[in-house]
Amino acid sequence: MRILLALALVLGFIMTPPALAQDTEPTDDAAAMTLLEALDVDSFPVKGEAIDAIVRSDDPRARDWLQALLDGRLQRADDGRFVVVLDNTGRDWPVQDALTGESLGEMSRRDLGRIGINNALRNQLRSAIAVVDLYSPDLQLRRASAERLLGEVDGDLAGPLAEVIEEETDARVRGRLTQALAIYRLEQGELEAIDDLHGSLHSRVRVALNRAANADDPLIADAAREALSGIEQMLKVNRAAETLYFGLSLGSVLVLAAIGLAITFGVMGVINMAHGELIMLGAYTTWAMQQLLPGQPGLALILAIPAGFMVSALAGIAIERGVIQFLKGRPLETLLATFGISLILQQLVRTGISPLNRTVITPEWMSGSIAVNDALSLTLNRMYVLGFALVVFALLMLVMRRTRLGLEVRAVTQNRTMARSMGIRATRVDILTFALGSGVAGLAGVALSQLTNVGPNLGQNYIIDSFMVVVFGGVGNLWGTLVAGLSLGVINQVLEPWAGAVMAKIIVLVFIILFIQKRPRGLFPQKGRAAEG
Repeated sequence: MRILLALALVLGFIMTPPALAQDTEPTDDAAAMTLLEALDVDSFPVKGEAIDAIVRSDDPRARDWLQALLDGRLQRADDGRFVVVLDNTGRDWPVQDALTGESLGEMSRRDLGRIGINNALRNQLRSAIAVVDLYSPDLQLRRASAERLLGEVDGDLAGPLAEVIEEETDARVRGRLTQALAIYRLEQGELEAIDDLHGSLHSRVRVALNRAANADDPLIADAAREALSGIEQMLKVNRAAETLYFGLSLGSVLVLAAIGLAITFGVMGVINMAHGELIMLGAYTTWAMQQLLPGQPGLALILAIPAGFMVSALAGIAIERGVIQFLKGRPLETLLATFGISLILQQLVRTGISPLNRTVITPEWMSGSIAVNDALSLTLNRMYVLGFALVVFALLMLVMRRTRLGLEVRAVTQNRTMARSMGIRATRVDILTFALGSGVAGLAGVALSQLTNVGPNLGQNYIIDSFMVVVFGGVGNLWGTLVAGLSLGVINQVLEPWAGAVMAKIIVLVFIILFIQKRPRGLFPQKGRAAEG
């Protein structure tokens, strides 16, 4: 059962819509009791008629009654009163009077009798609520109601619905109702209805057009197929846009993970295999901040940004002073030593915190998505991560271009011997550079905590990709890291649907190997005598 004749009667009262009747006096309690008593019968058809009567009553409580009946919360107590159950967990349930809204405290569920409904009545109730909601002053409620009516319009509703469309002021609601009416008209064999469905990406519209494409009328079938062809082209564009968005999102993570490595690798020539664990420390710092500030995930995340930077930066200084300074000029030994450090850090986290993954709560303002259209939604958490990566990159560029540290870093990168002869303390530059690169890795961990679970092996998932980004973009070049990270993210996202995640990474690795054979110093090679040597 879809929309019943009673719903058409509802729309017959357009001049006095029930959901807008805020100033309408409620039906007197005796009449309201009669309406509700008609629901407490065994016959489902009689209950359907009672639902129609409630809708036609213009009582401002009607929608609440219908919703409570649909949810199974409208029940009758042993003393004859109709009540609405507020919470149906436990043995005793809090209830309120269905007529007055007065709280009645708790009642045992044994003292209450549920008013049963079947699937036909559920459909009738959903449609009735949707129609009533079309008159609500709440725009979001009207939009949701219009959405529910797509594919649910029948002959009883079609005529009055056209009048509702003329009175509606919101373009989105009016468009949805127009499409809902057009679907019904198309089912009735009206060729002109396809014009109102052209370009719609909604799944119910596509279902209706697919049915029409198999119609006996060749004109309707051809027009429906033409409309579907245009929609399919639009869907391809939206899928491409979605792939690009997810690719840029993945690429932004790679940029955050690799940019700190690019700085330390470019200045010191150190292959830091513990870089992934520095990312992990930033992620765990975010988790720890949320433990310190329970119930405030947004504030904890904001405070985790400087905290994650400092924790990873201090860990980086400890690694540089404790190990790396003694292995300068010996890249193979540095690689083995930092690999050992990575294992130690992982085990420390397993022992000190837990070997199990930890979940970081995403703040409300980062949850959900932005619906561009019916076929494309952009998740907010990935959008924030992408923006965060660009901000971090811009700040690093300012540090490298506008500060004394940046000048000294560029000097040491280009020619360490000449920089020393000009009075630059290369050891101090190494410490600060390693701290800066490690701190940025911590920021990458803060961002990753919003996209995945936090665990001891988190950094291992990104260390190889980070090195590929650095080599592909050009060692020590920030612009190269940005371009390479975003490019590899998009390439991975394009390849994964048909090659699979593992094969996509293999293809990317082969591509980079072949590219390095042609351009050994990457997309943006380093400049200076040290780079040429």
